[in-house]
Amino acid sequence: MIARAESVALVGMDGHRIDVEVSLAPGLPVFTIVGLPDPSIQEARERVRAAVQSSGEDWPLKRVTVNLSPAHLRKAGSGFDLAMALGLLAAAGRIAHERLREVCVLGELSLDGSVRRIRGVLPASIVASRAGARAVMVPVANAREAALVRGLDVFAVEHLQQAVRFLRGECELDGVPPAPPGSGSALDEPDLTDVRGNSTAKRVIEITAAGGHNVLMIGAPGGGKTMLARRLAGILPPMTEREAFEVTRIHSIAGLLSDDGGLVDRRPFRAPHHSGSTTGLVGGGSGMPHPGEASLAHRGVLFLDEFGEFRREVLQALRQPMEDGGITIVRSRWAVTYPARFQLVAASNPCACGHFGDSLRPCVCAPGRVMAYQERLTGPIVDRIDLQVEIPRLARGQLFAAPEGDSSATVAQRVAGAREVQRARFGESGAASNAEVRAADIERLCLPTAAARAVLERAIEGLALSARGAHRVMRVARTIADLGGEEQTGSDCVEEALGYRVLDARE
Repeated sequence: MIARAESVALVGMDGHRIDVEVSLAPGLPVFTIVGLPDPSIQEARERVRAAVQSSGEDWPLKRVTVNLSPAHLRKAGSGFDLAMALGLLAAAGRIAHERLREVCVLGELSLDGSVRRIRGVLPASIVASRAGARAVMVPVANAREAALVRGLDVFAVEHLQQAVRFLRGECELDGVPPAPPGSGSALDEPDLTDVRGNSTAKRVIEITAAGGHNVLMIGAPGGGKTMLARRLAGILPPMTEREAFEVTRIHSIAGLLSDDGGLVDRRPFRAPHHSGSTTGLVGGGSGMPHPGEASLAHRGVLFLDEFGEFRREVLQALRQPMEDGGITIVRSRWAVTYPARFQLVAASNPCACGHFGDSLRPCVCAPGRVMAYQERLTGPIVDRIDLQVEIPRLARGQLFAAPEGDSSATVAQRVAGAREVQRARFGESGAASNAEVRAADIERLCLPTAAARAVLERAIEGLALSARGAHRVMRVARTIADLGGEEQTGSDCVEEALGYRVLDARE
């Protein structure tokens, strides 16, 4: 007797429909899984056997063979447990084949038959819907995220026995409504008025938000670099529904969604420690490559504090995603691509002790150490950072002065206005902000005046700007023009943008 259940295998962000074929044949009572399963799936033999017996069902004393088709596709994870158990019971005649084929089954089994949450239910449900499935059966803990897929019925089960009774027609399962917007994210966003002084730095953060740019802040400890970075998320425009689905899919694969489900509708803010590995930053690991911090920051902010303390190879791994907006991880058995279009916000001290150039506290680093430290803040990775600014120490009396400058809500309105101008200008070009404008489209979309081009040409020669650096200056200048409501990019906008390239001016 052969029965089939439907499930989904995820390979990175992509999913593939899987037929879980179960055969019961005469012979020794052994349990074999074929179809290119990895070790995590091979372990399912003991989980499925124990779960079936714990649910009050007899284990068939026959040769059990499970084939995960198509066989050429490698499968990983524990999400096939429930499908294998139900397929086995269908093959044994305990549940109807037709009823089982009406749903796509996802879930991990514990030894007592409980159905545990798994990663990637949202992208798997999307794949199931596109493949023609009208319903999915998922763990209760994953039900809300599966319900985000429109037109798909969601059956949430807590125990294998409950799933069996439902498929026998002995009970009904209530439908699962999607969670209200915003329930998938909780982020306490501080206000820009908390930052004392640093009017220039606040201006830079506003430009960063308005154009989707990357920024590097250099200054002594306690100057407000981290405070500024943590307030960027609060002035970024709301995500579109498409962006929210992209972010939620990544967080689902990483297992970061709560049981409440719901779209992650606030932009992510990720701040990995400087001791982190390359794998932690860009993804990878043994088995199926998992998304790293760069992908988890997709459509949001990746904050690298103590930028100069990160290992060189870790920072260099960011070069591809900063250019392409995605990360491709290639292993001997896997090749997966995760989106990673983030805004990089880096903060660094000017030297190891943090006081080089400080008028109040002397630097205690040897000259050679200062030079070695500052060399970390140059090279290809920094050339990809649009704005490079120095954050001065707060002047006496500023720390306890009354709040000054605009609030985050006021700045966010200006940022949203600038982004709306950009969306109207770009149309169907594919860019979402000035930072994403392709080099070939800069002249057409950034609209520089003749005077602006002349200023930039002089800077290319005087500051030895690379072609990439010159393009980034023009993108920043276009953002400044958008904030000022200017139709063309004038020379004053280019001059201000050049003022935010302090590392180029030093060389």
